[in-house]
Amino acid sequence: IIFADPDGTTFCGMKHGNVKIEKTNAARLLDRAKIAYELIPYRVDEEHLAATHVAEQLGEDVAAVFKTLVLRGDRTGHFVCVVPGDHEVDLKAAARISGNKKADLMQIIPEIDLPMLCEYAKADLIPVRELLPTTGYIRGGCSPIGMKKPFPTFFHISVLQHSVIYVSAGVRGLQIRIAPQDLLRFVGGETAEISRPSSVAAE
Repeated sequence: IIFADPDGTTFCGMKHGNVKIEKTNAARLLDRAKIAYELIPYRVDEEHLAATHVAEQLGEDVAAVFKTLVLRGDRTGHFVCVVPGDHEVDLKAAARISGNKKADLMQIIPEIDLPMLCEYAKADLIPVRELLPTTGYIRGGCSPIGMKKPFPTFFHISVLQHSVIYVSAGVRGLQIRIAPQDLLRFVGGETAEISRPSSVAAE
């Protein structure tokens, strides 16, 4: 049986209220590791994929809704930063913490003003077309769990202030609610000051 939410999107696999949700690869990996989590659906707006909009749809504090950003260092290659929804990555700090001199941001979050970021960071943005072949995920559905290969992963230190956080389940319209300590252990993540409140107005 497949259940549909009011906008016609269908899910299968597990229930959230009266909606049956399809488990993603990220969820199945957590199942295998016997890690507790919950899949939380939300209504997708293709014009507004920002984490701030996701937080509004969930009815949660944006500080607890984390977005996943993929960067490329000049020494170590790709690495992942997981930061609060209303933050932007501090590229200099991220490069230093990841063992690089310079880090380029793979643009996957639409609320970032690209020309402003490029000018400020003196970095070239990686084309979004590289996201899927690199991680297995698309813009607006990038999860720190279950990428094509394990990358070094860094979380903003504020993650430890929450009893639970939200991250993408690997598809648009679905978030994973999970204890941050469990997520950190599972992905082998480190915490650091890798981001700051965004100076760019969210969409």
